[in-house]
Order: sequence, then structure tokens, then C-alpha cells
Amino acid sequence: MKVLFDTNVVLDHLLEREPHADNAERLLNLVDIGRIDGIICATTATTISYLASKAVGTPAAMDYLRSLLAIFDVACVDRQVLQSALGLGFSDFEDAVSHEAACKVGAAAIVTRNGKDFTRSALPVFDPAELLAAVHADPTL
Repeated sequence: MKVLFDTNVVLDHLLEREPHADNAERLLNLVDIGRIDGIICATTATTISYLASKAVGTPAAMDYLRSLLAIFDVACVDRQVLQSALGLGFSDFEDAVSHEAACKVGAAAIVTRNGKDFTRSALPVFDPAELLAAVHADPTL
């Protein structure tokens, strides 16, 4: 199952934000072992770099980003993605961009803790616990 990971889930893992860190860790482990085909939006990489550098320092942030890119594919953001995102009517443009990038790369779903921001999504949207339950309930995912 090809799933786009919203930035908040990745940050939960990196910054060990409780009570969300455990589910984020479990999801990233599923990506690492190939149970989930993980995707991040290109904007997630830049956001992670900026915020992580502030929180844990630039060298640690770059190490984390390298490890992230070793297991995740990246959904590109180009003019088509940005123009499509503008027309979605999402309340948050960043979420609209992530959604359109996910659609363009053929993602089957999005995992986020901000499901309310994706009410207009054409893709199924899971919170981390829901995605974990779905993956464990269906061994073919």
C-alpha cells in the first residue's frame, strides 16, 4: 500500500512527541521493512530540515533526513501540483499540496493526525492508529 505521510507524523517520530511518537515509530518501521510503501511530499523534507535544525541541530537534522530519504519515496511538487492544490478549497494550502502530490504519485492513502484538514480529500485518510490497525488486519497490505 502506497501511503503519503503527512509532515506531522514524521515530526512526531523525529521529535518523539508524546503521545504520538509510538504510533509514528511503528509506522516508520513498517515502511522500513516494506509493509508500507512510504512517500513524503517534497515540502515535508524542507520543513523537516528547518524545524529539526532548530530542535536538534543541523547535523542531527541532516542525518535524520538522510535516513528518511533512504526508506521513503518523494512526491514531487511542480507547477501542476501547485495549481491543482489552489483549486481544491482546502483550508490549509500545505495540506492541499500534499494531497495533490500524493495523487500525482499514485498514493492509495494519506496518514495524518489532522484528518479534519483533509475533508475534501479524494484519497482515504487515516490517522496513525487507524493505519496501523488496517495494516495489521490485512496481511496483503
